[in-house]
Amino acid sequence: MADQKSRAQQLVGDVAPKLAELTDEVLFGDVWARPELSRRDRSLITVAALTALGRIDQLRSHLGLELDNGVTEEELAEVSTHLAFYAGWPAGMSAATTLKQVLDAR
Repeated sequence: MADQKSRAQQLVGDVAPKLAELTDEVLFGDVWARPELSRRDRSLITVAALTALGRIDQLRSHLGLELDNGVTEEELAEVSTHLAFYAGWPAGMSAATTLKQVLDAR
């Protein structure tokens, strides 16, 4: 459906239309489409960065995308555990509790 809004359009299209456009066209249309890394690998990297930075709202969205891109629930749990040692215990715990919410909602 061409009329269906992207996630970025739904979230911020009415208040920040250029940001939504750049998200759709540059971030997901170009950067995420580059062949040097798989979407699965990009998902793992993105979730690690969002966890380390404490960006929970974005993390929630990307955990769902990560599952769609082939990362397993067990791998996601391991990412949270691994990051607890590198990004800090609160970051790992936040990632794990956010993962639980995402999985419960699916």
